[in-house]
Amino acid sequence: MAIVQAVRTALFYLVFIGQTAVVAIIVGIIAMIAGRTPASWALAKFWCRSNLVYLRVLAGVKTDVTGEENIPAGGCIIAAKHQSDWDVFAIFPHTGRPAYIVKKELMDIPFFGPAARSLDCIEVDRKKGAEAIPLLMEQAHAAIDRGCRIVIFPEGTRKAPLAPADYRQGIARLYLELNVPVVPVALNSGLFWGRNSLIIWPGTAQARFLAPIEAGLPADVFMERLKKAIESESDALILQAEDHGLSRPVDTKLRARLDALRQARNSA
Repeated sequence: MAIVQAVRTALFYLVFIGQTAVVAIIVGIIAMIAGRTPASWALAKFWCRSNLVYLRVLAGVKTDVTGEENIPAGGCIIAAKHQSDWDVFAIFPHTGRPAYIVKKELMDIPFFGPAARSLDCIEVDRKKGAEAIPLLMEQAHAAIDRGCRIVIFPEGTRKAPLAPADYRQGIARLYLELNVPVVPVALNSGLFWGRNSLIIWPGTAQARFLAPIEAGLPADVFMERLKKAIESESDALILQAEDHGLSRPVDTKLRARLDALRQARNSA
């Protein structure tokens, strides 16, 4: 099973990386000539949807995204758990006109950088720490004014399923600055396509848009509600996936976390 799945994974990566390079070059050229265009957005949506098809056909990972009705009309922030590259292109088609917050290093890549800027991506230079915040806020305000929804991964990087949560303060600053609702997004994608896994495992990766958190709360209250919403629902999706049976091997660390979570829920 593992050998077969490794071959399927390799085929997926071959198609995924190849198509990503081609789309980035095309959109990058369009961006350098014409800036933001409907053609660029069409290509971006094609990239997202086709990747989900390749992932299902070649690697056996199905996609289930629910709760889109929880996204309010107008400007908002979409704050998602981050466990896999799947999160980026699975969420994109459901967010209207998203403006992803990405690290500056990605924006410096030839063709990819201009392409990302033409798709409203907001860059943050994490090396500058607090000095990067004013420029981030300026870009975020401009994106909201253009009718975008800001998409951010509050932990800043991909995390293993059931790993201890580590929410950064950037999401709270953004929430206070923009004064818009925040839609939490829970998911379980790391069970199937993990950060450091050489194999993508079959199954159904799920993402769920949750009820929005209203604007105007104190930072500490907001952070507590955001963390509780994302973590509790992500835990539920992970347990649900295990109940349906996982094709991947479960190592001792994940097994311990699963057992501890079940025990905590059963005694609650």
